[in-house]
Amino acid sequence: MDLTTTNFSTILMELNTMLGHDHFLTILLYTPSFKVLCSIVFVILLLYWLFYIPLNWTWYKDQWGDYGNDKGINCNSKRSAINRLRSTRRIGTKELPPPYPNGWYGILESSKLSAGESKHISCLGEQLIVFRSQTGEVYILDAYCPHLGANLSKGGRVIGDNIECPFHHWSFRGSDGMCTNIPYSTNIHSSTKTKKWTSTEVNGFIFLWYNVEVSEVPWNIPKSVGVAKDELIYLGRNEFYVNCHIQEIPENGADLGHFQAIHDDNVICGYWNQKRSIFSRLGYHKWTASWDRTDLSHVAELKISHTFDLFGKFKCFRMNVVGKQIGPAYVHLILNSPTFGDVEIFQTIIPVEPLVQKVIHRFYSTRKMAPIMKFFVFAESVMFQRDMNIWNHKQYRSNPMLVLEEAPLKKFRKWYAQFYTVNSKSFQVANNHDW
Repeated sequence: MDLTTTNFSTILMELNTMLGHDHFLTILLYTPSFKVLCSIVFVILLLYWLFYIPLNWTWYKDQWGDYGNDKGINCNSKRSAINRLRSTRRIGTKELPPPYPNGWYGILESSKLSAGESKHISCLGEQLIVFRSQTGEVYILDAYCPHLGANLSKGGRVIGDNIECPFHHWSFRGSDGMCTNIPYSTNIHSSTKTKKWTSTEVNGFIFLWYNVEVSEVPWNIPKSVGVAKDELIYLGRNEFYVNCHIQEIPENGADLGHFQAIHDDNVICGYWNQKRSIFSRLGYHKWTASWDRTDLSHVAELKISHTFDLFGKFKCFRMNVVGKQIGPAYVHLILNSPTFGDVEIFQTIIPVEPLVQKVIHRFYSTRKMAPIMKFFVFAESVMFQRDMNIWNHKQYRSNPMLVLEEAPLKKFRKWYAQFYTVNSKSFQVANNHDW
């Protein structure tokens, strides 16, 4: 007797009996082998999510609320949320520095732009088209065609290293903005071109060089060795919109006194009224920080030492952080932990409007760190949202009252002032232009 055939026949007979039963699903759910199969599938899916699906944490403008009372700021769009929130306080516009400092800006994540694709980006008071050729090169031009003003990103085609206008099929070369083809004319004057912007692609971002002084030479953005060699892989990101002047965000790194006031409470307590949280007794974070300039004029450095005091008794989760502030809007954070290893975080700030900043963090580490990195993304997001609660409701002070211990803040402002020049667009001019 063929044992294999007999067993198979038995299985078919049992299955036929179950299918004919009125309570087939009930029987199936209570079958031990089915429970085991479901458990295996669940575990496989969970492991796949933990190790291979990056965590994406976003917090948009229409999610803001006036946390000081019970009335939320309800609106249907991100921009209307900004306008409502801005009208709830005076932001100190008379004291504001220019809204668009000179430097590199990470205006788009590399993963958001495929070969042959174009994107329209509105930032820094400019309307731009970013496109990638079939060979992978990235170009940035003014978005509107110099012919009759069509938006090149809305229906325009990427052909080679050119972008073709959807209106009359004029083509513009990405490398210099020159018009290379007009289908119905052979008379293309050398002045027929659109503005080409200097750009570079590094560490997962497409950077735009913005400088009102045309003679200024762009500095180099250092590559992460770990990311370039694929030793560190992308494991998550977060994205926020903040209602403040761009300088307020990097200035936070030099404001050493705020660490204890805002970031001591453990992350499980959340980002609002954390003192009232039932988890506050679990323990607290302890920070030691310093800020200073470096030998490179456009780079400043923040150093942080972190421990977590579990129940106020046991010190754990030791971590050292070095943050390189490279120019006005880009930070490269390197985290080293004896427990978790190395983590790198890249932060970019994009002024989408004079007082609206889009902030993105991208997280990189080894594959084995992927499950823990999900908690890292959560923790960093909570800490950042605690700062947002202040930025979204504060005034800018050009001449603040500082005590002796806040000398790094004064040094920071002197350092950051180099990114404003005589020709920088004032807030009043930028605000009237953009709004």
